[in-house]
Amino acid sequence: MIRAGDRAPDFSGTTADGNTVSLADFRGRKPVILYFYPKDNTPGCTREACGFRDLAGEIAAAGGALVGVSMDGAESHRRFAAEHRLNFPLLSDPSATICKAYGVARLGGWLWPRRVTFVIDREGTVRRVIESELDMSAHVDGAVAALRELAA
Repeated sequence: MIRAGDRAPDFSGTTADGNTVSLADFRGRKPVILYFYPKDNTPGCTREACGFRDLAGEIAAAGGALVGVSMDGAESHRRFAAEHRLNFPLLSDPSATICKAYGVARLGGWLWPRRVTFVIDREGTVRRVIESELDMSAHVDGAVAALRELAA
């Protein structure tokens, strides 16, 4: 798995509305919270996504961007985002290409990703890695705190 201090692997993925989001879109411009989660509309994943949604103003104030990744398809992401008023892109990674690049794929990538959050600085270096399957607030609060540190 990618660790703090490593260069973040480039990624490119498609959102539910068909737009492409890449790490290169942010390089040199803003830091990124890149979070991997197992499955749309499950209790923990919903809690985590809504936690990030609720702190969108703080993320923006710190100059950051937020991107979620799971292996769910575009239609699942569309429903999940609409139902919970998510205000950030969710990338579909059905082949686990992004998950494998970051080392978060389980069982060879055919099941679902582990719950891991990466905070990546403007230059593309991973500054913090947050791992917890059960403590969703650790991901949200830890990522926002790391983003504030980068902004200071």
